[in-house]
Amino acid sequence: MSDLHLVGINVNGRDHEVVVESRRTLADVLRHDLGYPGTHLGCEHGICGACTVLLDGAAVRACLVFGVQADGCRVETVEGLADGDKLNRLQEEFSRNHALQCGFCTPGFLMLATGFLREVPDPTDEEIKEAMASNLCRCTGYQSILAAVRATADAGRAEAPAGPPPGEGDRAPSQPEGSGGGHEALHAGSDAEGAGP
Repeated sequence: MSDLHLVGINVNGRDHEVVVESRRTLADVLRHDLGYPGTHLGCEHGICGACTVLLDGAAVRACLVFGVQADGCRVETVEGLADGDKLNRLQEEFSRNHALQCGFCTPGFLMLATGFLREVPDPTDEEIKEAMASNLCRCTGYQSILAAVRATADAGRAEAPAGPPPGEGDRAPSQPEGSGGGHEALHAGSDAEGAGP
């Protein structure tokens, strides 16, 4: 029985086919096989959230999902947030509110907040705090991250890659599925690996 599998994944609206070993994580497939280095690897145990991506619209830890599990799925990474060099509203608010320092955790927070704001476009401060508490940052003290998400929600338009609208009355989960500062981290393709938590 072969351990190699042909997997079809749509990443940020682009279809990919790749042959992967069943043991390889989605994070490794995204970073090394498909060229999306914005998905950072920190703890590789699902604790830190640096590898958070959206899998069919749900926030997941890419280090806890096997690449073969993403076969036929739609994956969104930090590279898909900006429109070329134009940052989306959430990215702009992260910059404006100084919500990043080393930038290592930023892609995970951006993806977590993107999924959260799609599901809960008008969140309370407590809901923002609960949702963002599932990712770790060792630099900012979190207040600036919370302020950036609050400002984005207040602006009423959490610009994000096209995705299905949330159902009426849906509330975001407090933890991503599978969970347990340079400004370059805001841009697609940035790779601050090595700065890890």
